[in-house]
Amino acid sequence: MTKLKRPSYPRLEIHLLREGIVESIHQAEVVVADDRGRVLAVAGDAETFSFMRSAMKPFQALAVTSTGVIERFDLDDQDLAIICSSHQGTIEQARQVFNILWRADIEPSFLKCPIPAGKNSALQHNCSGKHAGMLATCKQRNWNLDTYYYKSNPIQELILHKIAELLSIPADEIMSARDDCGVPTYALELSQMATLYAKLANGNSIDLERIVRAMTNHPTMVAGEGAFDTELMNLTDGMLVSKSGAEGIQCVGNIGQNMGLAIKVLDGAKRAKYATAIHVLKQMGWITPTVAENLGEMFLRIDDYRRLEVAGELTLL
Repeated sequence: MTKLKRPSYPRLEIHLLREGIVESIHQAEVVVADDRGRVLAVAGDAETFSFMRSAMKPFQALAVTSTGVIERFDLDDQDLAIICSSHQGTIEQARQVFNILWRADIEPSFLKCPIPAGKNSALQHNCSGKHAGMLATCKQRNWNLDTYYYKSNPIQELILHKIAELLSIPADEIMSARDDCGVPTYALELSQMATLYAKLANGNSIDLERIVRAMTNHPTMVAGEGAFDTELMNLTDGMLVSKSGAEGIQCVGNIGQNMGLAIKVLDGAKRAKYATAIHVLKQMGWITPTVAENLGEMFLRIDDYRRLEVAGELTLL
């Protein structure tokens, strides 16, 4: 049976204003969905495909929470938060990644993520927590550590099947490619990304609930001071779980309402996705005007002469 194409709706536009005059324009597509996969609100095309990039990390962490790795190596919520992170490579964050490897008796040299420019160790790479979690899972399951980042390694097959199971689709329907850090990343429709974050937020899975608790209790491990994910989770007192991804991806789960939000800025601009998130979260009533104002000071005002402004609204379905 041919799948019916959903209608498209007006995209959001993000304007860079220089002393009130439009200098640049970005466009964003946005979907809000519930944990049953129903699209509740949209801007643009809900079926737009994009790689989910680092917004996939909470679901890649299912390999850790569902296999006994936490219990086997006595890991805690800070370890789990850094596994879900795109961290800033601070000393505290790098030490947390090292703690995972040390408890699993794995040498840091097994990490396949690159050493960041100007840094001394792969532990400082923003994806090192994810890689450490994958290595710990391989160690617990006696899978090959040297090839943990290969698509054919059982750890990557396990992650893919977990994602497919959550979306109730065959795993072989999910497209994959190599992420910048070396492990597979997956392409999904925006509506599917939003559904995943609704499922992350609904509390029906013990494994996902543990991931949410770790992220919301330790938001500084998930990103870092001044980063959007960390600041949003701090300001909303555990009611929202947030994870950004490269190339204009931003996802948020509403824990109280069991809904998920997925954003794709078409040109991949980081500044535009944060502006879009603030605008949409305010429209949906997921953040208060005070929280929106605080976030706006951090992420909408660029300097004394430039600021970001979003035009358009979500269409409620």
